[in-house]
Amino acid sequence: MLTVMRYVVIGAGAVGGSVGGRLAESGHEVVLVARGAHLAALRTVGLRLVTPEADRMLHVATAAGPDELELRGDDVLLLATKTQDSTVLLEAWGKAPVGARTAGKILPVVCVQNGVTNERLAAERFDRVYGACVWLPSTHLQPGVVVAPCAPLTGILHLGRHPDGNDDTVRAVAADLEASRIRAPVHPDVMRWKHGKLLNNLGNAFDALFEQEDSWLPLLHQAVEEGRAAYEAAGIATTTPEEERDARGDLMRPREIAGHPRSGGSTWQSLARGLPLETEHLNGEIVRLGRLHGVPTPVNTAVTALARVAVAVGTPPRTLTVDALHLTD
Repeated sequence: MLTVMRYVVIGAGAVGGSVGGRLAESGHEVVLVARGAHLAALRTVGLRLVTPEADRMLHVATAAGPDELELRGDDVLLLATKTQDSTVLLEAWGKAPVGARTAGKILPVVCVQNGVTNERLAAERFDRVYGACVWLPSTHLQPGVVVAPCAPLTGILHLGRHPDGNDDTVRAVAADLEASRIRAPVHPDVMRWKHGKLLNNLGNAFDALFEQEDSWLPLLHQAVEEGRAAYEAAGIATTTPEEERDARGDLMRPREIAGHPRSGGSTWQSLARGLPLETEHLNGEIVRLGRLHGVPTPVNTAVTALARVAVAVGTPPRTLTVDALHLTD
């Protein structure tokens, strides 16, 4: 039997706007949840979704939060914010009424986010939690505008139930994404994919903070090795680079889009907009594991601390040299 669901995208920025826009474009009912100038632009003009094949304006329902939306039993919550915003949002949405019950008791929440903390935070407030390992380069720097430069597919979201397994809900979500130019393989071990992706995301802070990529690449390699050692000591399995390359293949390749140069990844975009960085939940996760299991993590420790300072003092992206890192033994 066909399952029809409404998708409530909590955090309609770069990734959330891309996923929500593609779902809406393919005919699915979508609500985009945003705030500030971005929400105002979505309400007055619409979502401008720019991809290699088209530059279109989508008129999608919006909300500022759960108080503005009457949740339904067929809703699927897609949490697409940075990890530092998850706790407050999960608390608010988990308590939101759905008829005589609450969203946390009956609605599924899918963590469409980098890092591996969000699913645990969601599980403290929701009975039905799903993970999504995100491969979806996109940019959101202007209110109301999201640029998703990959083709032929916009991205790949590896899905699965948290902590493991799968069910009819995740398969239905995957089918809707597949019909919306987003590949969505379903895995019984989605957290293994998310831990593997975290190793890839250890470079986000380097890309955001430092000039001259060739100067920081050796340090990034060391950061990844620290991550692998910490995972091994903790007994945490990850995907291999070969698995990840095979899964992506040529399905999503960045294309040049006139008027929309690709400037940087999600951490770069946050730093450029003066927003908090998710480094604490990426490189900082490796630091945490290292401390728990006696694995030295000097590079990840130093870049996490430097990112914290960069936000506090308003450092512009890609203006530091690697000499700014204070490595300790």
